[in-house]
Amino acid sequence: MHYHLIGICGTAMASLAAMLQARGHRVTGSDENVYPPMSTMLESLGIPVMQGYRPEHLSTPAPDCVVIGNAMSRGNPEVEETLNRRLVYRSQAEVVKEEFIRGRRSLVVAGTHGKTTTTSIATWVMERGGLNPSFLVGGVVQNFGASSRVTDSEYFVIEGDEYDTAYFDKGPKFMHYLPELAIVGNIEFDHADIYKDLDAVKLAFRRLMNLVPGRGRLIAGWDSPAVRDVVAQFGDRLHTRLETFGTGADARWRASDVDYSGALTRFRVLREGEPWGEFEMPLIGDFNVLNCLSVIIAADAWGIPKETIDDALKTFQSVKRRMQVRGEERGVTVIDDFAHHPTAVRETLRALGEKYKGRRLFAVFEPRSATSRLAVFQGEYAAAFDRADYVVISSVFAREKGSAYGRLLDTDELIADISARRERPALCLDGADPIVEHLAPLLKEGDVIAVMSNGGFGGIHEKLLQALKSA
Repeated sequence: MHYHLIGICGTAMASLAAMLQARGHRVTGSDENVYPPMSTMLESLGIPVMQGYRPEHLSTPAPDCVVIGNAMSRGNPEVEETLNRRLVYRSQAEVVKEEFIRGRRSLVVAGTHGKTTTTSIATWVMERGGLNPSFLVGGVVQNFGASSRVTDSEYFVIEGDEYDTAYFDKGPKFMHYLPELAIVGNIEFDHADIYKDLDAVKLAFRRLMNLVPGRGRLIAGWDSPAVRDVVAQFGDRLHTRLETFGTGADARWRASDVDYSGALTRFRVLREGEPWGEFEMPLIGDFNVLNCLSVIIAADAWGIPKETIDDALKTFQSVKRRMQVRGEERGVTVIDDFAHHPTAVRETLRALGEKYKGRRLFAVFEPRSATSRLAVFQGEYAAAFDRADYVVISSVFAREKGSAYGRLLDTDELIADISARRERPALCLDGADPIVEHLAPLLKEGDVIAVMSNGGFGGIHEKLLQALKSA
């Protein structure tokens, strides 16, 4: 069967492409934004990626099924060709559900923050536990060197995205994934292009929770007020087993005694106030402790011994683009991170500040995601950069295109607000090249640069490393 994926370089679409190929299908795709790590993965698999969107990409013989990515809309030449020729088309989430999940035991990892990392941890823990899971993650899991895998196991681990499914299906992707276990780690307002307010986001997660069967588990992050609120809305009508986790005493599963002083982060787990286990992991940050705790609960539900869980956590290698060290030159460390929500920016910088204590921390941020381009978090972003010693904000991505969803982020106002909170003023520069030109002469041995964007950011990481090497 021939599948053609429109928007193939999106993280979920590229992963689906690999899965379909593993099933023996012929796969082609097209995209106009082709950048690593997904473009690199597709190239390594030999999957043809056509640059741009053109009707001839659907040439005779037509594909058996066209998969339309959620970033595509009416007016896209390939979407229009699909409709005009009455070709069979599906969303990415529909294909995943029917080709790979139905009939299997599914763990869906959801929440505003930490989905990719948590799903990756869960995948590795289930692997070491002997479950041999299939998986689909929104990033490259370094233990596997892949973002997806298809096996003959009955277990499936998947990242549950709350973003809409397709232009013809405005419900969240995670509503397609048939959860037996669902992790909802946290809920905040995000995706201002599709959700009106926090209540709309909470409603989406409530619908997900309502899909978990009676024999399943809802694993709920109890440190998140919005998660608590959504669970409370069910009253006595939550017809599944609830497992709460967090740092507070009222969570059924609690992380305590977190120690970052060694080569590995150590923490204890209490269940109903009683010691349950001790674990170590190579990740940093309180948020990653909670990510691991949620996976511990899921693994226990699927019968994996705690000793095996601990062994898996110790050997977890993280995910590309999540606090990933891209390289070092002249003693300067360049880090790549996907953070774009103000909470993610704040927690990423806090964790890096702990890991690289005593070293200057430079934060470089590109407002690129649909929400970060908007002014909805204008005030929240200022405090998010407090942990950084030096802050550079790039101009808003594709500012000239404006936005149909509200006022764009005012970078001048943001720079003023950040500068008012620190001795050294922040700067706004127009893209990767000016930023590299400005920073390269300032950097000294021991400095750490955290580059945060949900896109390719003009290849800034390699440009920084090359500039340092050439200096």
